[in-house]
Amino acid sequence: MTTVAPVSDTFTITEEILVRATLDKTFASLIAQMGRLNETPDGKPLPMMLEPRPGGRWYRDLGGDNGHLWGFVQSIKRPVLLEIWGPLFMSTAATSNLLYRLTEVEGGTQITFTHTLVGPFPEDHRSRLGSGWAALHARVRTAAEAVGGE
Repeated sequence: MTTVAPVSDTFTITEEILVRATLDKTFASLIAQMGRLNETPDGKPLPMMLEPRPGGRWYRDLGGDNGHLWGFVQSIKRPVLLEIWGPLFMSTAATSNLLYRLTEVEGGTQITFTHTLVGPFPEDHRSRLGSGWAALHARVRTAAEAVGGE
C-alpha cells in the first residue's frame, strides 16, 4: 500500500533591515556573520562554514569530518544577492530557501530577507524561527556599521 501525504505546511518570513554601511561592507558582514562569526540568539558561539560560491556549502563544522549540512548556495551575485537552499537545521522532510537581496539606498544598504519553508515543521520551532533570524540580522547590521559605515 502506498500512502501519499500532502505537504503539511508552507510559510514565509520576511524582514527588511536598513544598514548604515556600503553594499560591500554589508555583504561582507552578512557572509562573516552567517559563517565563522555565527552565534545563537542568546550569544553562544555557533560557528558555521559558508563557502560563498555557486554550489558552496553552508554547514556547521564540528571537526574531525563531523557536522551538519544546512544548505547550498543556490545563487550569489556580490554584493547584491545571496540565496541558499537546503534543510537548514531541520531533521524533517522540510526544505528552506533563504534569499538576501541588498540594495543601495540613501544612507546605506537595504537588506530584504525572505525565508520560505516548505514541508512538515515542528510546531514548537515556529516561535524561535523568527527571533533567530532577527538576532543574526542585528549582528550583521552592527558589524557592518562598526567598520565605518557610510
